[in-house]
Amino acid sequence: MRPIEELDGEIAAARAVLRDAQRVVVLTGAGISTDSGIPDFRGPEGLWTKNPEAEKTATLSSYVSDPELRQRNWQRLAEGSMWEGKAPNPGHRALVELERQEKLHLLITQNVDGLHRAAGTSEGRLVEIHGTTSKVRCLDCGDTAPMERALERVRAGEADPPCRRCGGILKSATISFGQNLVMADLHRSEQAAMDCDVMLAVGSTLTVYPIANVVPIAHQAGAAVVIVNAEPTPFDGLAAAVVPASISEALPLIVAP
Repeated sequence: MRPIEELDGEIAAARAVLRDAQRVVVLTGAGISTDSGIPDFRGPEGLWTKNPEAEKTATLSSYVSDPELRQRNWQRLAEGSMWEGKAPNPGHRALVELERQEKLHLLITQNVDGLHRAAGTSEGRLVEIHGTTSKVRCLDCGDTAPMERALERVRAGEADPPCRRCGGILKSATISFGQNLVMADLHRSEQAAMDCDVMLAVGSTLTVYPIANVVPIAHQAGAAVVIVNAEPTPFDGLAAAVVPASISEALPLIVAP
């Protein structure tokens, strides 16, 4: 990552791409939320780096097979939301501005923190490809319910609350390792990538598949690619503009009318 003052040329190149865009697809990753105080997962201060059990909790086979792991996870969640006090930052709000300009075709996020929704991105323009922590889903029957309802049960004494419909295992409605994406969301994302004229990748390492494929899909379909990320990505060579800066500083400059 370089200081924003040293990136006038890169920002100007990204602005030039966005200026004439009509159908922008955005893919966001953990990097857009770090300035909201939400750590990434594998960085030096990452959630999984500092708490390896949290990564184990995010692995479906471990979660299903280990009742004690589930109980500890529920207790942590019940003691306080991991997103408590976290609010959208200027990077999230810049993408709302892109929608206000009627240029946003679809916003695909790898994040489960709900900050795009909180910032004001429209439901119909948002795909939370890795799910959301605001809901729980039964792994057996697929029933969903608000997360807070499950946490109230934990606080009332249920160490590992089962599904009230079928008695199955409840889990946050996020996509764990070993769990398939929602195919309708993936297909919608890939179709949008084929239809867009600009693919804007923000705060993503672009190494998590299959969703990282939307970048080369868009490029092969003729779209210009813009990447805003602190560190290099595997697709920088495809990009018309690469901005290695703080997202909350750079993105508002890039999308400003």
